[in-house]
Amino acid sequence: MNNSDLKILIAEDDILMIKILEFILKKEGYQVTSCKDGLSAIEKIPILIPDLIITDIMLPFRSGLEIIGYSKDHFENIPVIVVSSLGEEESTVIEAFNLGADDFVSKPFNPNELLLRVKRLFAKTKHSIRPNDNTTINISA
Repeated sequence: MNNSDLKILIAEDDILMIKILEFILKKEGYQVTSCKDGLSAIEKIPILIPDLIITDIMLPFRSGLEIIGYSKDHFENIPVIVVSSLGEEESTVIEAFNLGADDFVSKPFNPNELLLRVKRLFAKTKHSIRPNDNTTINISA
């Protein structure tokens, strides 16, 4: 499987950060879909079934923690990288990992470091992404 077969969903409300992430990931050949709020990201997950989710924690409508919880409840094999400036708040980072986040990158970050982490996660998760057995997916507010 080459990079052009891999779909990445970005959940980020900072337009400049979206542009940076889209640029570095598309440059590597990944298919990238971006959402500016958590609710839109949660709605896209069952439609897109991404191979990776990159999310901020603080988002409008639904938080990055809710995105992690939803994705792990319904598509447990989708790896999640949290990219957030909340690195100082240890309890939030711990909660993200407890919900199933696979990695955490503090803003500001080095684009090469993020790419290495993305590639590492894809190397670890060569299996296909399938919904869990609970096929009922409720996205209501």
